[in-house]
Amino acid sequence: MELLTIESMKVSYGNFVALDILEKITIEEGDRIGIIGNNGAGKTTFAKALCGLVNYSGKVSGRLKPSDIAIHLQDNNYIARMPVRLIIEMVLNTSIKKNEKLLEIIRFFDFEPCLKKKFAQLSGGQKQKMTIIIILMQNKSLTFFDEVTSGLDFVTRVKLMEKVQEWYKGKAGAVCTISHYYDELEKFVTKLLIIHEGKIIDFDNADKLFEKHCSGIIYVIENNERNQELTKEFKKIAAPSHLIAFPIKEKAVEKKLADLFITEEINYKRTDKDFEILFVNAIQNAKGISV
Repeated sequence: MELLTIESMKVSYGNFVALDILEKITIEEGDRIGIIGNNGAGKTTFAKALCGLVNYSGKVSGRLKPSDIAIHLQDNNYIARMPVRLIIEMVLNTSIKKNEKLLEIIRFFDFEPCLKKKFAQLSGGQKQKMTIIIILMQNKSLTFFDEVTSGLDFVTRVKLMEKVQEWYKGKAGAVCTISHYYDELEKFVTKLLIIHEGKIIDFDNADKLFEKHCSGIIYVIENNERNQELTKEFKKIAAPSHLIAFPIKEKAVEKKLADLFITEEINYKRTDKDFEILFVNAIQNAKGISV
């Protein structure tokens, strides 16, 4: 079921155009959308515009109003010495002890021991958990998470996102996640919105986009002089500078590559879901650059 359709959207800060969407984007019930792009691409601006936090011109239609949308912003600061329990109760205007739904979310995120602490005593991961609890308690039809794991160590990031994914499993609410950690998105989202320099590069099912921009299956190895020399005869697609990526369109090519990597003892990855390489190729294709 359609929640929102963006037919056009333009956001300007003075003379600077931060976002200029001309393509139709539809967000549906149950969607799990990853929003990717470089710093300053317009990802957060897109989320803020839909939430009514920044002004825009254009046409947005659908069942939802800005008040039906929740957003977790990258920076969420509270008074350092304020007790965590009090912050949650004040923001949500409820009593934790008397609110079974809130207690359920707190227990789900193993946050009960943190209620006795002051905000300054929380770790980075615990602060993010607190904000997530506040967001989930709003139970909105559409929720944006903006860099929810930014600045956290790898283990904390993984555990936190696993809990968020578990919470939303089977739920109808749509979720849009903005993140530079592509591995997190690969495990959670089914659609991708790719933004570059304020423009929409592509939006579709993630598998379809990988097929479109990366040929469906790729082999990936480390980029070094030896590997470049050994694989110079094979077709490559765009990749981050530390990697070499090979599109696999024929079984014979795949076997030849695999045999080469095994014989030369080269570590390699076979994948049909690598959002970082997908992003690089989508940008290249949009610019009409042949790689």
